[in-house]
Amino acid sequence: MDFPEHLRTLRKEARMSQRELAERVDVDFTYLSKIENGRVEPPSETVLKKIAKELAVALGQDETELSDDLITLAGKIPSDLAETLARNPQAVQFLRSIGDDVRSPSEWQRLIRGRSQDQE
Repeated sequence: MDFPEHLRTLRKEARMSQRELAERVDVDFTYLSKIENGRVEPPSETVLKKIAKELAVALGQDETELSDDLITLAGKIPSDLAETLARNPQAVQFLRSIGDDVRSPSEWQRLIRGRSQDQE
């Protein structure tokens, strides 16, 4: 599912109109409509975080996870991760080293679980 479709689906699941969500995140509802229809590029990380916050509350989801999902689906890298990568060349090397070894969400979850168990 692409970003505009995913955003529209989440908003509808939250039972919000475009106008209501737009008012809550302080953007014009026509702008939100254009985002959902793919007529403009996804918004800034700041706006995506506001959207995630409102939708997370309405859907009972984790705000940080939803924010990360929206940001990455929009083709962006969360700024805190970009800063980590900028400060740590080893992090970049690690991501390059696993490259094609991790292809699916379930493989990422397995890698994360293994990392969490290593830290215990």
